[in-house]
Amino acid sequence: MAGALSLGRFKELVAKYGKVALGVHLSVSAVSVTCCYAAIKNNVDVGAVLQSVGLYSSSMEKEEAEDIQKYEAVALEGAQIPKEEDRKSAVHAAVSGGGALALAFLCNKALMPIRVPITVALTPPVARMLARRNLYKSP
Repeated sequence: MAGALSLGRFKELVAKYGKVALGVHLSVSAVSVTCCYAAIKNNVDVGAVLQSVGLYSSSMEKEEAEDIQKYEAVALEGAQIPKEEDRKSAVHAAVSGGGALALAFLCNKALMPIRVPITVALTPPVARMLARRNLYKSP
């Protein structure tokens, strides 16, 4: 419910402040993508971080549990399972290429419930500051 209120408030801000609200939102998003990218490149467990702030849902945990069950079923059938080192090197290869940026954008998308309230909080003060400097005409 709080997310819906923030999104409604965000739409009001865009209607009232226009380009300023959009600029603030894009700036917050750029900072978010940069931080996510840096975290991924520094091997931070992003899933654990998202779970600690409540953005990692139980449906995602169910999907992971199903994947583990499928993985174990394949193991019981005698198929070759990659060693832990092989899996880690595959993840490292994905992250070292353009995969890190793609993961950063996905994390940024997951952080939308955090970014919108930040935008809502920052837009009015930024608009006032720009109006004082005659860079924006206040509504």
